[in-house]
Amino acid sequence: MELHGFLLTLSALFLAGLAADTLGRRTRLPRVTLLLSAGLLAGNAGFDLLPAEAETWYPFLSVTALTMVAFLLGSSLSLSNLMSHGRLILALSIAIAAVTVAVVALGLSALGAEPGLALILAAIATATAPAATLDVIQQSGVKSPFTDTLKGVVAVDDAWGLIAFSVALAAAGIFDGASANSVVATALWELLGAVALGVAVGAPAAWFTGRITHGDPLRTEALGIVFLTSGLAIWAEVSFLIAGMCAGAMIVNFASHHTRAFHEIEHLEWPFMILFFILAGASLEPQALISLGALGAGFVLLRVVARLIGAALGARVGGASAGEGVLYGTALLPQAGVAVGMALVAGEVMPRLAEAILTVTIASTVAFELLGPFATAWAIRQSERRTGDK
Repeated sequence: MELHGFLLTLSALFLAGLAADTLGRRTRLPRVTLLLSAGLLAGNAGFDLLPAEAETWYPFLSVTALTMVAFLLGSSLSLSNLMSHGRLILALSIAIAAVTVAVVALGLSALGAEPGLALILAAIATATAPAATLDVIQQSGVKSPFTDTLKGVVAVDDAWGLIAFSVALAAAGIFDGASANSVVATALWELLGAVALGVAVGAPAAWFTGRITHGDPLRTEALGIVFLTSGLAIWAEVSFLIAGMCAGAMIVNFASHHTRAFHEIEHLEWPFMILFFILAGASLEPQALISLGALGAGFVLLRVVARLIGAALGARVGGASAGEGVLYGTALLPQAGVAVGMALVAGEVMPRLAEAILTVTIASTVAFELLGPFATAWAIRQSERRTGDK
């Protein structure tokens, strides 16, 4: 792409982001959905306005944006927040993941899916969309126990999802007569290696950051931590989401001399998020919804029901009401690239089931990515209304 084309494309994308942000502020429309819709219209499924080279930007933008999101979500795992909401965060996250796997696996089996396929899709159903969920929280401007807990659940959600996925993939391999050892070893390395990396980056960063001055030096530090974490995670083949979350958790708990790193990331992340969401929207294929079929439609319905039931159960165990739990389940409906990544891995391990796994996952992701942010925004408003009525 020539330089002028590159600059004009960036200009158009940022102006689209500005329009989405402005419209989102003046209405109750989640700007995530607006950006995804803009990308959908500009992409191959719409008017095909984006240059082909724009697709090559997506890996960098997605890793950068999602590591920033993970870093910010890690800040919700502060000792004070865990002391206040830790029991509820743990109960909700475990219950939602466990009930989602059970309900989706049993439901898909009842619909005729073979056990291996049902297990893999059930594990994929545990994945959420941390970037979309966090952006809806930020757009709402609400800072409450509900949003604090929600951020905490989203932060640890992928860890449980990764564990569930590794177990499901191993079990599916056993059904097909394959050895589960390599799958389990890979998943353990991806999870535990990411935790170790996040601690290794976050511990020294907690001491070194914020000791020069605020402004540009601190922004440079923040970007350096993000790129260091994501780069090392990709090199080591571990989860950059979990590594970023652990690094953020280390800094928020041990950098007692400042809290500005998270504010700098908040200021820096939006341009990356604009490009990430628009290009993510451009990659969506809404025609996949047509091929969803009974199995895909059942997957969507079962995932919704499972998250509501799991959240209601987790809330009761965690000391909240079942009604509040349903709001958490509703807020956690968005699903995005993490699920597609799981589906791609599953397709490589189980090529016989690859087509069914990818078709259902991609189609359901389109639905949950576009409509899920509305559910999150509604749940946040309802939580505020319930608080105001007390």
